[in-house]
Amino acid sequence: MDRKYIMGFALAALTILSSYLCVRELRIDRVAADPAFRIEYTSSCLVEDRHSFADMIETVSSGQRIVDYQVLEKTLRYQLSDKDLEALLRIVEAEAGGEDQDGKLLVANVVLNRVNSSAFPDTVLEVVMQKEQGTAQFSPTVDGRYQSVSISEDTREAVRRALYGEDLSQGALYFCARDKADTEKLKWFDRKLTRLFAYGNHEFFQ
Repeated sequence: MDRKYIMGFALAALTILSSYLCVRELRIDRVAADPAFRIEYTSSCLVEDRHSFADMIETVSSGQRIVDYQVLEKTLRYQLSDKDLEALLRIVEAEAGGEDQDGKLLVANVVLNRVNSSAFPDTVLEVVMQKEQGTAQFSPTVDGRYQSVSISEDTREAVRRALYGEDLSQGALYFCARDKADTEKLKWFDRKLTRLFAYGNHEFFQ
């Protein structure tokens, strides 16, 4: 009789234990199935994200590039007085009126190179009007061309490029038009100076 009770009690205990283990395993499975964390977006966040994404797509598809304003802004390298600016415009027009814009830029470069050199005067007007042993450094100042020219927009643009620091001159301090220059002057150029290059109707020297 005692043995039957013991066996019955043991079976009941096993049944209870088995049921407990099944319930625990089911609970573990449910916990494992839940995500470790949850990200919730409010309706305002979703609207903002949609707008940002749409703006990005529009920017990329249109080829638009966003550039800092300072990258686009140019810096003026030379600050000239009104008299110096007028002198530079007139000498460029007089010396290179028939040249393309780069040819005009080169003449402006030579004048500004002289201003920067200790071997020449310190202002554009003084450089343009300089005479060496009675001979003008720029012939248009004595033959009337300097005084009579009409300054073109192309010349103004060439000078503007020079004032913003664009320089094609390789440091040239002299130039001449060989087919128009005085023979003795040409001999001095060839003997005393280093020829750098030719552009248009001018040869440039240092």
